[in-house]
Amino acid sequence: MTYLAKPKLHHPTLPKNKLGYTRRDYEGKVSTLCAGCGHDSISAALIQAFWELDVEPHRVAKLSGIGCSSKTPDYFLGNSHGFNTVHGRMPSVLTGANLANRDLIYLGVSGDGDSASIGLGQFAHVMRRGVNMTYILENNGVYGLTKGQFSATADMGSKSKRGQVNTDSAVDTISLALIMGASFVARSFSGDKAQLVPLIKAAIAHQGAAFIDVISPCVAFNNHPGSTKSYDYIREHNEAVNRLDFWPSREAITIDYSEGGLIEVPQHDGSILKLRKLDADYDPRDRIVALEHVARAAEKGEVLTGLLYVHAEAQDLHAHLNTYAVPLNKLGEKELCPGAGVLEKINAALR
Repeated sequence: MTYLAKPKLHHPTLPKNKLGYTRRDYEGKVSTLCAGCGHDSISAALIQAFWELDVEPHRVAKLSGIGCSSKTPDYFLGNSHGFNTVHGRMPSVLTGANLANRDLIYLGVSGDGDSASIGLGQFAHVMRRGVNMTYILENNGVYGLTKGQFSATADMGSKSKRGQVNTDSAVDTISLALIMGASFVARSFSGDKAQLVPLIKAAIAHQGAAFIDVISPCVAFNNHPGSTKSYDYIREHNEAVNRLDFWPSREAITIDYSEGGLIEVPQHDGSILKLRKLDADYDPRDRIVALEHVARAAEKGEVLTGLLYVHAEAQDLHAHLNTYAVPLNKLGEKELCPGAGVLEKINAALR
């Protein structure tokens, strides 16, 4: 018999954030994933990020599809809203929820099969529409629930655990997100918490479609020599374009644009993303530069990580559609049913 409930008692000396919550208050159920799974490290980074941002858990809506990755929302923010959709359909369900209630913080969690195969069309459209969300792709290159077949993100030439070689070209979700209009694009590694936590915090604060592709090795089926998504391969080929940290306000910010110095990227809500430039030629505000760096890194077999692109003045879907400022769940009958005269005007405008 497996007992999965966590004790509700917290040690009195645990650190608390400004809301009086400990990290334990941002946890969920005990994970049922394989021991050492990179997805659990991503869950831990999400817990840390929301705790450090002082976000009340009930203000978060987390949605997912189908797969190992889509199980993970059960393992963090247990007191938030949650919805597990059908395979590949998380983006459209999240879009509807966001249009109905813009006051929540939306977090979409998906996998490489969920996003790059059956859900590829939905992934593309949620990026181009600028839905205000943080999209976390837990990318391991295999179908872990069905015993390790190559997924659409598996690199050509990589080997499976049984020695089979992948002959198909990989779907690069980073390049696709850039092309489709995502206004915040980053890649990280599940084993690099120091990089991943600030990226998540910045994505949450961003106004628009924020996408983070997280390479997350599957310890059961894709963590062996020949795999390009194993722990050893990522650590040996990781090329970070910047080091970053995140401040939720404008206090005590210094700027230096020289190589090895700092650049400041103000977000739409006034928060600040602070970057330390490693490459004097790299600018995360240039979409074309980001696409070029991703392509050149792929040619060399490198895994490019860090903040690849950000559009600080991006607008979200509500701004594009000029929607009403009040969430639909707060509107009364008078606003929702304005009468036959208003309906006639709307119909006349469409003729």
